[in-house]
Amino acid sequence: MLRPPHDDQPGHPPDQPVGELIGRVLEDGRAYAIAELNVVKAMAEERVSAFKLPAIAFIAALLVSQAAIIVLALGITMALAALIGPLLAGIVGFVVFSGLACGLGWWAFTKAREAL
Repeated sequence: MLRPPHDDQPGHPPDQPVGELIGRVLEDGRAYAIAELNVVKAMAEERVSAFKLPAIAFIAALLVSQAAIIVLALGITMALAALIGPLLAGIVGFVVFSGLACGLGWWAFTKAREAL
């Protein structure tokens, strides 16, 4: 016949109420979830910090490319000014580069709409 464990035997914890055991399990589960969340946060922060320098370089490249496009537009307008006059060259340059900007914007809009 099985004997219930006695409190005086070593290695046997005293009996605890079920409610107290469930409370301890819930507290342990909450602590585990918080620890896992902290691990995920640390991993995300590590990835974000790895992308800081490339993001700054990408923004700098965008600014430099914008400056290059402005120089190109001015060069085309100045070259046309010698042929057709400064006012008409400015209008032609405006129309050409505005059309290019509108075309790129429309293409980006339609691609974004298709993606959604």
